[in-house]
Amino acid sequence: QVQLVESGGGLVQAGGSLRLSCAASGRTFSSYVMGWFRQAPGKEREFVGAIRWSGGSTYYADSAKGRFTISRDNAKNTVYLQMNSLKPEDTAVYYCAAHLGMVVSSTPTGYNYWGQGTQVTVSS
Repeated sequence: QVQLVESGGGLVQAGGSLRLSCAASGRTFSSYVMGWFRQAPGKEREFVGAIRWSGGSTYYADSAKGRFTISRDNAKNTVYLQMNSLKPEDTAVYYCAAHLGMVVSSTPTGYNYWGQGTQVTVSS
């Protein structure tokens, strides 16, 4: 049973930084793609970025490029989302997701497993 547990959310001022973590368990994730999504109130869940566990290739939404960085720690089975230069519009619940395979999807339906989410609030 795949389990994803996010942590690291909180309240931060505009311009600040946060690092989210996604602890993954229940599988060997070397053949998985790990994605980060976010959902603001009243909006659809949107793609932030993703990483192929094998090889570490990363992909980002335009809104995240240059500010956010995704990485993984094989020893800890953990994926990270480092968020810098945060803006109030980054306020959302952030979710970690996973799917088996090498195709990187930017849509929620492309992922089979989801964490419970962690709230990020950026004040102006």
